[in-house]
Amino acid sequence: MLLQTLLPLAGQAHEVRPALLLLVEDSASPGSFDVLWRVPARGEMVLSLEPRFPPACSRRDAAADLLDGTRFEQKFQLVCSSSLQGAVISIEGLQAVQTDVLVRVEYASGATETLVAAPSSPSVTLNGPSEGGAVAGAYFVLGMEHILLGFDHLLFVAGLMLLVSGWRRLVGTVTAFTLAHSVTLAGATLGFISAPPPLIEALIALSILFVAVEALHRWQGRQTFAVRRPWTIAFGFGLLHGFGFAGALSQIGLPQDAIPLSLLFFNLGVEAGQLLFIAALFSALWSLRRLGAREPAWGRTACAYAIGGLAAFWVLERVAAWGA
Repeated sequence: MLLQTLLPLAGQAHEVRPALLLLVEDSASPGSFDVLWRVPARGEMVLSLEPRFPPACSRRDAAADLLDGTRFEQKFQLVCSSSLQGAVISIEGLQAVQTDVLVRVEYASGATETLVAAPSSPSVTLNGPSEGGAVAGAYFVLGMEHILLGFDHLLFVAGLMLLVSGWRRLVGTVTAFTLAHSVTLAGATLGFISAPPPLIEALIALSILFVAVEALHRWQGRQTFAVRRPWTIAFGFGLLHGFGFAGALSQIGLPQDAIPLSLLFFNLGVEAGQLLFIAALFSALWSLRRLGAREPAWGRTACAYAIGGLAAFWVLERVAAWGA
């Protein structure tokens, strides 16, 4: 069953990052907004999304579009003849993709409003400045969905589950991974540290391959350093994965009036998604055992080979993309 799940992921090696629609109201001209529309891209491929505004608003003074291989940007002015209170903004094409759109409005008063449009609900209704809870909720959802759509991060966690024996050691190992990626997530998002995204993506794939190989060593009875002290390996590679998580936040940014709050809840969302994934795997195994199904002797070895093979493919694909 795991093999059937992994095979389709070969064509989805890269995580899908959220899009951003930012409206900044001109304090000297109420009802006039400077708009930034940022959509994830990979090379020349751009997600087919388009924001739709209320009839009372019109676009003006558009700047030249920007496409830099990682994102597509449009900047223009939006002039509205009536208040945006209660206005609906929709994202055309969102139902067909696996990503979200963060909609952030910065009003002339200095207050902000933060909302999330998703494939299941591709429109948002503006209700005025957001309370802290709305900002926290939006970033929590983005963090959770980011990890659940980040197949490479999930495969690393799955590899750790194959590598580690005993739930106490697993809890310690996953906690080490959590602490490490929290450090680099915060540092990279706040601009204290940085690393080239293409290199990080290749190293993340390599970390998955390493854990898969070490899981095989465990089932072969070899007591390698990773088998004996998996939490140290999880911490070291967690630092790499933190840079990957930070990629989503660099795409959408943080509201200036709630940086600590939004960063905290994005990270909590990542952790919630990670724990949900682990719980889902354990629940599936428990259910199979309750039904009397027996795990074949070669089952875990086959899973390790599947994870390692997919990770090796990603390493080659991502390294090859450096010269593209």
